[in-house]
Amino acid sequence: MAKHFTDATWDSEVLGSDKPVLVDFWAEWCGPCRMIGPLVEELATEYEGKALIGKLNVDENPGVATKYGIRSIPTILVFKGGEVVDKIVGAVPKNMLSQKIDAQMVVS
Repeated sequence: MAKHFTDATWDSEVLGSDKPVLVDFWAEWCGPCRMIGPLVEELATEYEGKALIGKLNVDENPGVATKYGIRSIPTILVFKGGEVVDKIVGAVPKNMLSQKIDAQMVVS
């Protein structure tokens, strides 16, 4: 199951993670967000133990959304070592999300 991030847990769960983190910035009223929501849930199961996959509701957690300049949703940010390393805006196929995570799991 996808993790539900909040303004309060952001620093410890996302920025402090030792694994790559994919965050889906979404809102209840957003149609495209509802389209990719199930894909995010599937990825959370598939990458369990290898990467952290989660969601942040922009209406309930405006602090983080503002910090990262989220103006359109869905926006997907990929973090590694507490830094944004990739970004996708809009609904995309699941394989595109997987590719973004996989690219961060390569040992450098």
